[in-house]
Amino acid sequence: MSEPKEVELKLTCDAADQAMLHAWPRLAKAKLREKDQLESVYFDTPDGLLQKSGYVLRVRRTQKGYVQTVKGEGDGLLERSEWEQDVPGAEPDRAAFDATPIAALLEDDPQFEALFSVSVERSTYLIKQGRSLIEVALDQGRVRKPDAARSSDTTFISEIELELKDGSVTDLFALGSEIGALVPVRLGVKSKAERGFDLIGEQADPQACKAEPIVLSDDMTAADAFRAISHGCLRHMRINEDVLLDHRDVDGVHQTRVAIRRLRSAMSMFKELLEDGRFEAITGQLKQLSEPLGRARNLDIFLSETLPAERARNPDDVQLLNLEKHVEEERSEAYAAVILRLRSDEWRRFFLELVAWINAGPWLSDSEGLDQSASAFAASVLDKWLRRVRQRGRDLAALSAEDRHKVRIAAKKLRYGAEFFASLYPGKKATKRRKAFLSALSDLQDSLGALNDMETGQEILDELAHAEAEETRQMADCFTASGAQDKSKKLLKSAEKAHQALTGCEPFWR
Repeated sequence: MSEPKEVELKLTCDAADQAMLHAWPRLAKAKLREKDQLESVYFDTPDGLLQKSGYVLRVRRTQKGYVQTVKGEGDGLLERSEWEQDVPGAEPDRAAFDATPIAALLEDDPQFEALFSVSVERSTYLIKQGRSLIEVALDQGRVRKPDAARSSDTTFISEIELELKDGSVTDLFALGSEIGALVPVRLGVKSKAERGFDLIGEQADPQACKAEPIVLSDDMTAADAFRAISHGCLRHMRINEDVLLDHRDVDGVHQTRVAIRRLRSAMSMFKELLEDGRFEAITGQLKQLSEPLGRARNLDIFLSETLPAERARNPDDVQLLNLEKHVEEERSEAYAAVILRLRSDEWRRFFLELVAWINAGPWLSDSEGLDQSASAFAASVLDKWLRRVRQRGRDLAALSAEDRHKVRIAAKKLRYGAEFFASLYPGKKATKRRKAFLSALSDLQDSLGALNDMETGQEILDELAHAEAEETRQMADCFTASGAQDKSKKLLKSAEKAHQALTGCEPFWR
């Protein structure tokens, strides 16, 4: 079945900032197609069959009547399968399902229940951008539970949706960038349906989350795979970024940093395809912009793991309490630096530029090898990084801390690659091999990561020891190296054992 897809760039902003766009000359001169009050109700079977299968069903009332829409899973960012049909009323219409994939899932007389409703005031404009025609929809509204009675039963929406009606995706991003220069918008990654599911799941407030699985298909090219992986990383980053913008959150810092490291790893893996005139500048800026997250994360680990272990060894040392207080102050400053960076125009604009480069950058026309199959490319990349981990990790105990760190980075990239490309190798044999492979790789990462945390903790102490205040030097000096040598030896043995196990694993991609 051919799947009709919408190509849409979603942006989010405050309601006051969106109001400014109505007066933007380009919109003022554009044709206002319509201003409508959209009332949508989202449905599923009592056992949640549609959601479990990756589909969303809604019936929307507009000024012209009712429209039933089925949406499938997309790439999490720009594209999503969509089937629309006019229906006679506000309830789901069985006959309208026949041309959609959910027809095969449902019984002849399916039962549905309303999950939540979305009420939106939408102003829609048509704009010519370059050689393209783009629909600009400004949405203001709310998501509500059925019979909402409390403020917690409602969440608000302020979105800008840019849908490519005809033309080039390059023009779509050019328009998004132009809007981003006018008002402080961010990339939108959650659909209205997802906002609704969060609400009924009692998760209206942003919650930190881990990376979602990347789904690649056999018919994808290497270029398709890079875009899909990058979109997954950007979605992961944006969801956790919103957590940090809402409140101070240790997991939010960690997951935002993980998302960016995964994206940087993906760019490293696909480097041979991506090296156009902008690649080095983009990767450099991505690293530079995310640096405050690393500082905050290192202090989190020091306060949650390194310092408590020292206090357990020296429970009567009151100087450690003073040290903890001092490092807490350092962490507060680090978190303030993170929020300052996240709220900066530079950060917002860069990520809009980044998603534009991923989807319409020069690399898409300048590079060779883009049309090779994703599975062939994945196998060559995984082979390359496995060789690096095996070679660099020989005789781990004899390596310097810097060289062990290189092994750790290579192992991390290999693990990310294994996760990125896992869906390309779905068979039972490959799945069994992948579990063993990831288990050994995870053990190696954990041991090398703990060693790295010890090194980072010492660097933090060195910073404090070189501070100007005598009191600060005394607090840092009170932190002993007691037990560190024994712990380091145990971790090295564990890392060597994991490296040996990894070396013996058969690649799941072969």
